[in-house]
Amino acid sequence: MRLLNKLLIIIFVSLPVLVLADSFKTSEAYPEGQLGKMIRLGEEVMSKTDTHDMTKDLVGNRLQCKSCHLPGKDGKPGTFPSLGTFIGTAAAFPAYSSREKTVQTLQDRINNCFMRSMNGKRPIIDTEVSIAMAAYITWLSEGTPIKMDAKRPVNPKYSEFWVKNAKKFAKLQKKATHLNYLNGQKLYIQKCSVCHGKEGAGLSHFPPLWGEKNGHWLSYNTGAGMSKLHKAPVWIQKNMPLGQGGTLNDRQVADIALYINAQPRANFDLQNRLQDRNEMGYYNSKIQSEKHSVRSNFQDFGLNVDEIRGDKLIP
Repeated sequence: MRLLNKLLIIIFVSLPVLVLADSFKTSEAYPEGQLGKMIRLGEEVMSKTDTHDMTKDLVGNRLQCKSCHLPGKDGKPGTFPSLGTFIGTAAAFPAYSSREKTVQTLQDRINNCFMRSMNGKRPIIDTEVSIAMAAYITWLSEGTPIKMDAKRPVNPKYSEFWVKNAKKFAKLQKKATHLNYLNGQKLYIQKCSVCHGKEGAGLSHFPPLWGEKNGHWLSYNTGAGMSKLHKAPVWIQKNMPLGQGGTLNDRQVADIALYINAQPRANFDLQNRLQDRNEMGYYNSKIQSEKHSVRSNFQDFGLNVDEIRGDKLIP
């Protein structure tokens, strides 16, 4: 079985190159001088976010930016031609965010992800690493017409796509039952565990989706977009299984997201994340209090996580 898993991992790693080779952004030369160095730094940080010297102390799990913003054929984070791509993203900013109730810069958007998806704390705005990550995304967005978004800080190509599909999955999830959880578990084992492990802890260089190790959380917390029952299925359906995006139907992907996000993970308390605000600088938001847990994320859809799971594991 272990040999089979290793073979399957090799196959899955190869799929994006074999199947989608013609869809990737053509690799371009980096700009010269200090700008090129800054862009290279941003690329390096986004590939090694949890281990890079400039960000490892800001990350509270085992994820990297490329865990959600998938690499393309060129190996660069965020160049996979699908939902989550960085190509064109910078063209949407400055953009309004209903979550923060303010107009956000690209740096705001990136740095806030550290509090949620990275289960850590924000880099300081306008420091070298913050500028480097924004510079990298901006470089990948060269040639994209600027289209600032007055509704949401999302890549212009997928802004309306996100809303339309999130609404669709919200309706599905409101009707979820224990049977959907069990179906999600079965599908997860069949479709996802070869890369992410049966216990969600990740295999090889594939990212963890939940779990703890030595008292440390491995994946995103309950404030991350991927923890939301209506948002996670949108991303999963478009990108997964790796190299086979679009092969899961709505009910299948909704059940997989239900199962994954019914597992224990770190709670999100904005005030706790902002304890080091003097260190991290100004927080550009009118919202200063925000809390989420696995239980509350299910309650948002009128669901009781105990009934969905069939036990009382979630606090």
